[in-house]
Amino acid sequence: MADDPQRNFRSAYYEKVGFRGVEEKKSLEILLKDNPLDLEKLSTFSQRFPLPSMYRIHVWKVLLGILPPHNDSHSLVGGYRKEQYQDILEALEVMRYINPSTPSTHVYLRMFQLETLVLPRCSETSAPDEENEDFLSISRAMEEIVDDPIDCYWLIKCFIHQFNTKFGDSVPHLPKSLEHYLSQEEPRLLTHLKTSGTLAQLPYGLWFRRCFAGCLPESSLQRVWDKVISGSCKILVFVALEILLSYKIMLMGISRPEGAVRFLCNIPQENTDAIVTKAIDLWHKYCLQ
Repeated sequence: MADDPQRNFRSAYYEKVGFRGVEEKKSLEILLKDNPLDLEKLSTFSQRFPLPSMYRIHVWKVLLGILPPHNDSHSLVGGYRKEQYQDILEALEVMRYINPSTPSTHVYLRMFQLETLVLPRCSETSAPDEENEDFLSISRAMEEIVDDPIDCYWLIKCFIHQFNTKFGDSVPHLPKSLEHYLSQEEPRLLTHLKTSGTLAQLPYGLWFRRCFAGCLPESSLQRVWDKVISGSCKILVFVALEILLSYKIMLMGISRPEGAVRFLCNIPQENTDAIVTKAIDLWHKYCLQ
C-alpha cells in the first residue's frame, strides 16, 4: 500500500508540535468501531502505542475478557458482571468474612478466594501470605487507576488470572533475562551487582510478581500494564533494566546488597515517567523490531 503523503505530513507536524498521539488516537477509535472487535489488532495497537487515558479501561476490559468482542453485548454483559459482583459480596457478608469496616482491597481478596475456591475457613483466616500480598499490592494500585469498585474488582481478578495463566511459567526466567540484557547495555554494572552479591537479592518479587505495583506511581504503572495486558511480560524486564541503568552511578557506589535493595524498593517517584518511556524504547529495540 502506497504511503499517503498528506497523512505523513500531518503525522510529522503533530509530532513536531507535541501532539504525537493524535493519529494514534484516531486509529484506536477506528478499531473500537469494529463489530466484533478485533482482539489481535487491539493487542498490537497496545503493544506499539500508548493507550489514550480516555479509552484505557475500556480496552483493558476487552483484552482481559471482561467485555466480549461484540459491542452490542457490552451493556448486557456489564449488567451480568455487576450482578455477579453483588452476589459474591452479599455471600461474604452473610458468612461474616467481611463487614462495613473491611478495607476494599481485602474485600476483593476474599471475593477472589471465593470465586477460585480457596476461601479459608473463618477460624483459619490469618495474616496474608506472600501470594495474597501480591494480590493486595496489585489491588491497591488498581484502585488508584479505576474509580468504580465493580470495574476495579473485575480488572484485578482478570489481570491476575491472565498473568498467572499466560506468564506463570515465564516469570521464574525473567531474572536471567534481565541479567542478559544488562550484560548488553551495561556490563560494568552487572559485574558490580554480581560481586557485591546484589544481583541475587534484587526485588524480583516486587518487579515481576507484582508487576511494579507499589514501586511505580500509577501514572507510570498503567503504561507498563498496557503492555502486560496486551500480551507481553517481557516489558517488566526492561522496566527493571531501565531502573538499574537510571541509577547506575548510585548503585555502583553501594557495596552492600541491603542498601541497594532498600533503595530499589523505594525509588524516587518524580523520574518514573521518563524511566518507563526509556524502558518501552528498549523493549521495542530488542523485542519488536
